[in-house]
Amino acid sequence: MSKHVTHWIAGKPFTGTAARRGDIHNPATGQVSGTVDFAGPDEAAAAVAAARAAFPGWRDTSLSKRTSILFRFRELVHAHSGELARLISAEHGKVVSDAAGEVARGLEVAEFACGIPHLLKGGFSENVSTGVDAYSILQPLGVVAGITPFNFPAMVPMWMFPVAIACGNTFVLKPSEKDPSAAVRIAELWSEAGLPDGVFNVVHGDKEAVDALLEAPDVKAVSFVGSTPIARYIYENAARAGKRVQALGGAKNHMLVLPDADLDLAADAAVSAGFGSAGERCMAISAVVAADAIADDLLDRIKDRVAGLRVGAGDDDRSDMGPLVTRAHRDKVASYLESGVREGATLAIDGRVHPVLGDAAEGFWLGPSLLDHVTPEMACYRDEIFGPVLSVLRVPGYDAALELVNANPYGNGTALFTRDGAAARRFQNEVEVGMVGINVPIPVPMAYYSFGGWKQSLFGDSHAHGTEGVHFYTRTKAVTSRWPDTGGDAVDRRAGAGAAGAARSPGGVDLGFPTNG
Repeated sequence: MSKHVTHWIAGKPFTGTAARRGDIHNPATGQVSGTVDFAGPDEAAAAVAAARAAFPGWRDTSLSKRTSILFRFRELVHAHSGELARLISAEHGKVVSDAAGEVARGLEVAEFACGIPHLLKGGFSENVSTGVDAYSILQPLGVVAGITPFNFPAMVPMWMFPVAIACGNTFVLKPSEKDPSAAVRIAELWSEAGLPDGVFNVVHGDKEAVDALLEAPDVKAVSFVGSTPIARYIYENAARAGKRVQALGGAKNHMLVLPDADLDLAADAAVSAGFGSAGERCMAISAVVAADAIADDLLDRIKDRVAGLRVGAGDDDRSDMGPLVTRAHRDKVASYLESGVREGATLAIDGRVHPVLGDAAEGFWLGPSLLDHVTPEMACYRDEIFGPVLSVLRVPGYDAALELVNANPYGNGTALFTRDGAAARRFQNEVEVGMVGINVPIPVPMAYYSFGGWKQSLFGDSHAHGTEGVHFYTRTKAVTSRWPDTGGDAVDRRAGAGAAGAARSPGGVDLGFPTNG
């Protein structure tokens, strides 16, 4: 049956009539599986208004109550993780086990947010001047928005909203219109957990919905994950509107393999990190930088592993890799195989002829592909392909490899494979990339560390989740307090004490600069 997905505003599905809708596809069959409403300015304004109305009550909700709701939400998502994984697989195309892993990694951030009472503790200094105390308070911003990509419809939003909501903000999520169902199911689970209406809202759509959120005066901060051109657009327009912004952009993640590396481990890592989720990961390895001495040997081992990969529908238990998300994206990714060869690369593995399980001729299929002898001038290296295409660049050694990585405009993630501890230590110090793996191909940090790249992979000064997430979703208020004794005898009688030692109000006017003493 064809399904219909609409917005979630003020604790319930949107009941109005959408002026525009989009199709939802099953990437494994190429068929339309449903429709999704697209928000315009009116629907976006309704979601923001609901969040604004809910903010005062949620801000003043005790930390204990907030935490209890977060714990219930965590348990509900855990209980429904299989259902969420199937929703993701049906609309994105990734295999169900991969989708389940995505939900699990998102839950780690929800678990981190359950410790919000400790994370929101301010500082206190007694007697900074005679009878004067100073302390700091972390307070929520108000209404905040998240704009998230198609490749992780559960995990990436969960990098944002658990921390934002735990800090006392209210949230408007604009997920990808390509796979919208997981966001609405998560909204339903929030409601079941006891979250007040309006604290979490979902609007679907395209640029029109995004622009409405960027322009809304009541939206105080915007979080984004997606391509670099859109990240720059989000950053510039949201900042121009006076909002706090964290915009995570694209990537070209390099995996350096030195001559002393364990080549079986490196080949496993290159295949797993290059072709998992059909390469549609911002932390996917897309460029293997191999030392000349071991490049041919490494390439042979990668070929052996790719030959055994099974490509098929995400809900087929035999599948290792599913289709790409849309036909247009599949065709764009495949075009890099042609341009790579045209520019001088060698097509070592052609994913266009990789067999597909079952009867799936109309799906958005492209098997694992590999271009060898790639150079930095080629489009397949310059561009973020975001698909199952691995490029191999050959270098004389460490220095040339490091220079290549640092010269790239992206700085999201990188990995080094070596047995040399001194080389690894030097690499983690010298590489200009935000997330580094040593013999770890996808160095996605745990929830209590921050996620974010450098250079054109991040716009704004805050990374996602972890303590940087708490910083992003709060603002600090510094309070200086004095409680002088304005009625000494009355205070003394209440305290049952003599007048000696009672703080006295400073008398007289003093226009001099205030000093501590």
